[in-house]
Amino acid sequence: MGSNEFLFLLTGLKWTVLLSLVGFVGGGVFGLAIALMRVSGRPLMERITSGYIAVFQGTPLLMQLFVVYYGLALVGLKLDAWVAVAIGFTLHASAYLGEIWRGSIEAVPKGQTEAAKALSLSYASRMRDVILPQAIRISLPATIGFLVQLIKGTSLAAIVGFTELTRAGNIVSNQIFQPLLVFGIVGILYFLLCWPLSLYGSHLERRMAIAAR
Repeated sequence: MGSNEFLFLLTGLKWTVLLSLVGFVGGGVFGLAIALMRVSGRPLMERITSGYIAVFQGTPLLMQLFVVYYGLALVGLKLDAWVAVAIGFTLHASAYLGEIWRGSIEAVPKGQTEAAKALSLSYASRMRDVILPQAIRISLPATIGFLVQLIKGTSLAAIVGFTELTRAGNIVSNQIFQPLLVFGIVGILYFLLCWPLSLYGSHLERRMAIAAR
C-alpha cells in the first residue's frame, strides 16, 4: 500500500472524527433538553420524550440512517449524504444521551433538591447550580462509553455513500486487493481513536468508586 492510499485512509479518519463530533455535540444539546423534559414532572412531556427514546433505542442505527436519507428523498427532500448522516447521528445520540443524563439527574440525592427548594431557588437555578453539576460528574463514564460506541457506529454511514474510515478502507482494498493489510490498518486507526477514551472512562469509574467509599 502506497502513501496515496494511506492518505486516503487518513481522510476517511478525518470524516469519522468530524461525524462523531457533530453527532455527539448535536446529540448532547438535544439530549440535555430531552433529559430535562423527562424529569420535568409534566406527564405529557415525559410521555413524548419516553416515546422518542423508545423509537431510537428500539431500532437499529442502520435503519435510522436509511430512513433519514432515502425516506426523506421519497417525499421530495433530497439531502446530501453528509447532512443526512449528521442528522441521523444527532437524533440517535440525543436519545441515548438523554436517557443517560436522565438517570444521572435522578441519581443525585433527593436531599439536594429539597435543600435547593428550601432556599427558594427556581427550577432553572436548581438545575443549573445544584443538580446538573453533580449529574454531569455522575454521567461522565457512561457518556464517554457512548462516545466510543458512536465513533465505531460511524462505519454504518457507508450505507448512504458517505466516505468515512471503513468505506475508505473498502475502496482502497478494492483497488490494491490487500484486504487484510488495509483493514488491519483501519482497525489500528479505530483502536488509536477509541482506546484513550475507553481508558479515560475506566479511570473516571475507578475515581468515582473510590470517592463513594
